[in-house]
Amino acid sequence: MEDILASSVFYEVAALLVLGVAVGMVALLLRQPLIVGLIAAGILAGPAALGIARSGEYIDLLSELGIAVLLFLVGLKLDLSLVRNLGRVALATGLGQVAFTAIIGYALCLLLGLGALESVYVAVALTFSSTIIIVKLLSDKREIDSLHGRIALGFLIVQDIFVVLAMVVVSAMAAGAGEASAMAGLARVVAGGVAMLVAVGLIIRFIAGPLTARLARAPELLAGFAIGWAALLAAVGDYVGLGKELGGLLAGVALASTPYREAIAARLASLRDFLLLFFFIALGSRLDLASMGEQVGAALALSAFVLIGNPLIVVAIMGYMGYRRRTGLLAGLTVAQISEFSLIFMAMGVALGHVAEPALGLVTLVGLVTIALSTYMITHSHKLAAWLDAPLRMFEREHPWREALEAGDTAVATDQADVVLFGLGRFGGNIAQHLRARGLTVLGVDFDPEAVRQWHEQGFAALYGDASDPELIAALPLEGARWAVSAIPARGGGVTHEDHRLALIDGLRAQHFPGRIAVTAHTEEEADRLRQRGAALVLLPFRDAAERAAELLEKPPAG
Repeated sequence: MEDILASSVFYEVAALLVLGVAVGMVALLLRQPLIVGLIAAGILAGPAALGIARSGEYIDLLSELGIAVLLFLVGLKLDLSLVRNLGRVALATGLGQVAFTAIIGYALCLLLGLGALESVYVAVALTFSSTIIIVKLLSDKREIDSLHGRIALGFLIVQDIFVVLAMVVVSAMAAGAGEASAMAGLARVVAGGVAMLVAVGLIIRFIAGPLTARLARAPELLAGFAIGWAALLAAVGDYVGLGKELGGLLAGVALASTPYREAIAARLASLRDFLLLFFFIALGSRLDLASMGEQVGAALALSAFVLIGNPLIVVAIMGYMGYRRRTGLLAGLTVAQISEFSLIFMAMGVALGHVAEPALGLVTLVGLVTIALSTYMITHSHKLAAWLDAPLRMFEREHPWREALEAGDTAVATDQADVVLFGLGRFGGNIAQHLRARGLTVLGVDFDPEAVRQWHEQGFAALYGDASDPELIAALPLEGARWAVSAIPARGGGVTHEDHRLALIDGLRAQHFPGRIAVTAHTEEEADRLRQRGAALVLLPFRDAAERAAELLEKPPAG
C-alpha cells in the first residue's frame, strides 16, 4: 500500500478524499460536527497513524486555494456601510480580546512553570483565532449575515492584522535583523495594505460592474474569473505581508457591489467545500501527537482559559458598548479556540531557538482541544446562550440600546400586528407583500440588521432579532396576532437540537401565544415532526410552488 501511494500524488489525493468522506460520514451518523470528523481524518492520515498524507506541498496548495475561495465568498456579502457601522465594536473587541489573552495568558504560563520568553510566545499564540474554522461554521449555520456573525468577522479581521504584525516581527528576528529592520518590515506591510485598499476602491468604482457584466454572458467564464480573481488577490495579499485570508476577503469586497455576486456565490459554494476538506485534513495531519504526552495538565489549563476567558472578555466589552449579553456570547464563542497560525508562530520560535520543542507540543495540544470543543460550542451556541442567560446578566447594561440602533430602529415596536413574520428574505418578503395586499398588518423580524434597515426604508414595521431568542419572543406584540410565520430557510441539519423552528415554536408556547404557528420545511418527514411539535401549518415552498405552477399550466390559454 505504501508503495502504491508513493508512486503518484493522484493516488494519495484519492486516498485522502475517500478517508475524509468515510470519517465525515461516521461523524454525521454520530451527530457530530463535520469539522471535527475532517480533523480526525487528518490525524488518521498523518504520520502518527496511517501515514497517507505525504505530499504536504500539494495538500497545502489545495487548502490555501480553499481558504482564498472561502474568504472571497465572505467578502462578496460584506456591505461596506455596515463595516463602517460595526468598525468601532470590531476594533474594541478585537484589540480587547488580544490584550486580555496575551496579558492573562502570560501570567498563567509563568504559573505553569514556563520561562519568560516561552511564556511570551505561548501567550501570543493563544491570541490567534482560526478565521477559517469560524467562517465555515457560521456559513454552515447561515449566521454570517447575522449581527453577531458580522461583528465576529470584524474582530477576526483585527486579529488577522495582529497576526501579520506578530509574524513580521518574528520573521525580522529570524533573519537576524534588528529593530530598524523590523520597523521597515511593518512599514512595508502598511504600505502594501494601503495600496491594496486603494486599488480595490478603484476597481469597485470603475471596473467591477462593466467587467462582470461582460463576463456574465458566459457563466462558466464568470466562475473561472471569480476563482482566478480570488487566488490573485490572495497571492498579492500574501506577497505584501497581509496574508492570503485578507487578500481573498478584499477580492470578494471588490465584486460585492455587482449584481452578479449571488450567481458567483452559488457557483463557487461546492468548490469551496471541496477544497476546504484538504484544509482540515492538512490541519489534522500536522498535529504531532507524540510530543504531547507530558503537556496534558498545562494544556488543559490553557485550553480552559481560551474556551472560557476569550468569550467572556468579548461579552464584557460588547455589553459595555450597549449590546445584549446574548449577542455578545454568540460573537464571543467564535474566539474560543486558537488558530493554525498559532502552530506556525510557535514553530518559528523553535527555529530561532527562543522556545523548546515541548512548548510547540503544548500549543499543539491546546489547538487540538480548543478547536474540537469550540466547534461544539459554536454549533450549539443558541442552546448555550439560553443556559447561560442568567449568569451573564451582569455584563449587560440596563438598557442595551446598540442593536436597535444598528438595525435603524430606536425602540421596540408596540403596535399590534395580524402576522408576525420571521425572515425578510425573498420568500418572507413576498409573503409579506401578499399579506398586505389582503389588508393584513405585518411585523417583520430578521437577524440581519441590513435587511431590517432596508425594510424600514420601505416604510414597513420591522425589528432586529433572532427567532430562537426567548427574550425577543417575550418582547413582541403577540396578543392580537393571528399568525406567527417563520420564513427562514431551514438549516442543513433538518429538525435538530439547534433548529430555529423548534426554538420558535417552544418560545411562542412559553408566551402562551394565542394565534397559530406556520413554519417552512423541505420534506414531508420534517413537516410531520414539526406538526407534532405544535406547528399548525407547514409550508413546503418547492412543493407549493410546483402545485401552483401546475394549476397555471392546466388552465386553457386565454382567447
